[in-house]
Amino acid sequence: MNINKSVEVKKLPAMNLAYLRHMGPYKGDANLFEKLWEKLFAWAGPRGLIGGKDFRSLIIYHDDPNVTSGDKLRMSLCITVPKGTKTEGEIGSMSLEAARYAVARFELDASQFQQAWDWVYGQWLPSSGYQPDDKPCFEMYPEEPRDGKFIVDICVPVKP
Repeated sequence: MNINKSVEVKKLPAMNLAYLRHMGPYKGDANLFEKLWEKLFAWAGPRGLIGGKDFRSLIIYHDDPNVTSGDKLRMSLCITVPKGTKTEGEIGSMSLEAARYAVARFELDASQFQQAWDWVYGQWLPSSGYQPDDKPCFEMYPEEPRDGKFIVDICVPVKP
């Protein structure tokens, strides 16, 4: 696992999102993530919503897997979309407000995501002077995976 030498605390802008939600276990299920991304991108592609300077893809985790039972875990695979984008069926829309986040960049393979989250919450956060804020935490993907490696920004909302 490659950890960025520093975690940057910065204000992230508000984002309008189209999402596909999954409820149930997901840890270590690469096929599940692949199918969900394919479904979201199959919806977004024909609508011209993929790509561009401000395009982002992210996964919001709504529940703590250490507290919530596996069958009740919720996650939303999201892409940024222009305000007012119409969604339908399984694809929903939501907004994230602008907020201050700790952003930790990692280069990971599929088996290392939990280790990265554990490092952010177990090592960086306790010694940072910050505490988690009551907003969604998420993974943001600045580029597509290559050779089984993911570049991911783990984004944790923080307050002093």
